[in-house]
Amino acid sequence: MRIGKLENSELESLILNKFKRVRPESLTVPRVGEDCAALDFDGDLIVMSMDPITSAGDKSLGLLSVHVNCNDAICMGAEPVGLLVTLLLPPDYPTEGIGHIADDLAAAAQVAHVDILGGHTEFTDAVTRPITCTSVVARMPRDRKLAGLQVGDALVMTKTAALEGTAILAMEHADRLAHLSPALLREAEGYFSLLSVVPEGKVALEQGAHAMHDVTEGGILGAAWEICYAAGLGLILDKDAIPVTDATRRIAEAASIDPLRLLGSGSLLMGCTDGAAMVEALDRAGIPAAVIGRVTDAGFAAADGTSIDPPREDALYDAFLPKD
Repeated sequence: MRIGKLENSELESLILNKFKRVRPESLTVPRVGEDCAALDFDGDLIVMSMDPITSAGDKSLGLLSVHVNCNDAICMGAEPVGLLVTLLLPPDYPTEGIGHIADDLAAAAQVAHVDILGGHTEFTDAVTRPITCTSVVARMPRDRKLAGLQVGDALVMTKTAALEGTAILAMEHADRLAHLSPALLREAEGYFSLLSVVPEGKVALEQGAHAMHDVTEGGILGAAWEICYAAGLGLILDKDAIPVTDATRRIAEAASIDPLRLLGSGSLLMGCTDGAAMVEALDRAGIPAAVIGRVTDAGFAAADGTSIDPPREDALYDAFLPKD
């Protein structure tokens, strides 16, 4: 058993040496003996957010740590620049696994065009599997402020429902999905490449979106409720307009989960005056989107009259599927 920080040699070889500076705002790179990062934003606002990843498997931990946090920043109208990552490991975790997590962090950071600025890594008996707690640092022009959701706004979503949850189930529970075709499971695992909403967030900002919210716990239904509740407004939602892939439907059915409530990172919600124009702009950028609802002055209901409930916390990934 190991408890405590990694040896400096391990920290450098397994983690720090893999992170290369790609942003001009970054004045420092993570290294042994340095506890802080320095950034030059030329007068822009600094936006920061932090999220833990506590229930992902080893294969998706690094990727989710990057994209979930960068997605939060773009929803504020800020461009992600870098990340600080704390990695906590159980005492018996193999050192080669640490290198794999760092590889995934580095690869996802390159895709998101952000720097890994530093963080902390240690073995501890406080956890039973690897977890991360990540802070994103982003920049935003001082004169940029989203107008806020307004009554009558169209509610637009990008991509499809439950991308994250579908990918995790396909990867972590493939043995329980053996009745599904290998091609379908490969497609589902491929959804990991779609989890960033930074590209569509930039398009939404250019098109004058009033508000944005990334889909996470609670799925698309929970996120739709949250974006309107935060504005003190209501919603009429067209569930039939929400895109759901066949792979998601079949995997969610096997796991006895409503795909509209399943983890949904990779999809962005936005409120805007002209939903059709927003969908067209996103389509030109190669990002599928659909208008799925309309903002009202009160109440949360589907088009068929049924109520839309607040988000419920998702079960742990390892509890998604029934045990034999």
